[in-house]
Amino acid sequence: MKNMKAENKANQALLEKITEMRSGIAWQRGVRQYALELVESAETPLEPANLRETLLNGADDWKQYSQGGLALIYDCDIAQRLFTPSELKRKRGGALPPNSKEIWLDVQARALWQAEMLIGQILRRMEPVAA
Repeated sequence: MKNMKAENKANQALLEKITEMRSGIAWQRGVRQYALELVESAETPLEPANLRETLLNGADDWKQYSQGGLALIYDCDIAQRLFTPSELKRKRGGALPPNSKEIWLDVQARALWQAEMLIGQILRRMEPVAA
């Protein structure tokens, strides 16, 4: 029980750092939201050494994570999270593909990868303080 509180405290500090970040554009806000969800779903304290493995929660990569239903599953939800209102209008709220080379789940996988990078960057900055 004591370890569980310590884990929650470590990840809570990370959540606070992510929440404090400013995000100007829709994509950045979406990546930040994914980062918050990834940290909240982590069952153990996140550390730079095993960050990717822990965040992927059994998936091989972010594409598999996205396609496996571990994040948003509906195109319209992904589009709303990552695109501006004008982009949403152009893509009919997610009814049209995001671009000629990707489907919405691929776009989400890219945002999840960026969320992992964001979490790792914050963890590396926090590490000397925790040590």
